[in-house]
Amino acid sequence: MPADQPGSAYFLDHLDVAEQRATFAVIVANEPGVLHRVVGLFAARGYNIESLTVAETDRRAHTSRITIVTSGTVETLAQIRAQLEKMVATLEVHDVSRDPLGVERELALVKVSGRGADRDEALRISKGFEAKVVDSTDESFIFEVTGDSSENDRFIEQLRSLGLVEVSRTGVLSITRGKEAM
Repeated sequence: MPADQPGSAYFLDHLDVAEQRATFAVIVANEPGVLHRVVGLFAARGYNIESLTVAETDRRAHTSRITIVTSGTVETLAQIRAQLEKMVATLEVHDVSRDPLGVERELALVKVSGRGADRDEALRISKGFEAKVVDSTDESFIFEVTGDSSENDRFIEQLRSLGLVEVSRTGVLSITRGKEAM
């Protein structure tokens, strides 16, 4: 078989398959070990978790919502979803990133140190991103900014040269629009 043909060990065109980002909202029974099993599923198969948030969502029903941001080929993402759905504690899996009604947001706290013109510029930039000042001293600010992850990335990047000190992010949260639950 020629080296430039599909099926050959030297045919590498399949490696150029584009990866996509996905946000899975997973409703699970709120019981010990569930998060460990979800993270173990990703670790055992070499999948990367870009963002992970977990919280109890219904105390009476004993359910929690795990929001996982990951990336992979279409096939890999389908496999991740199928494996999440097979877990015993999983009640529902929803791919919010593929849902036209999906909403994703992330909160970031951003600390900036500076005086004079840099301080004024940081305040100007924060207004453009609708960031709130949650703490202020003579030498620093802490901004709270909420948006999609790429918006928060842009905000942080613009503050980098103005004295960016520290960033803390919640990870992505997701929900769907409309009157119906996921």
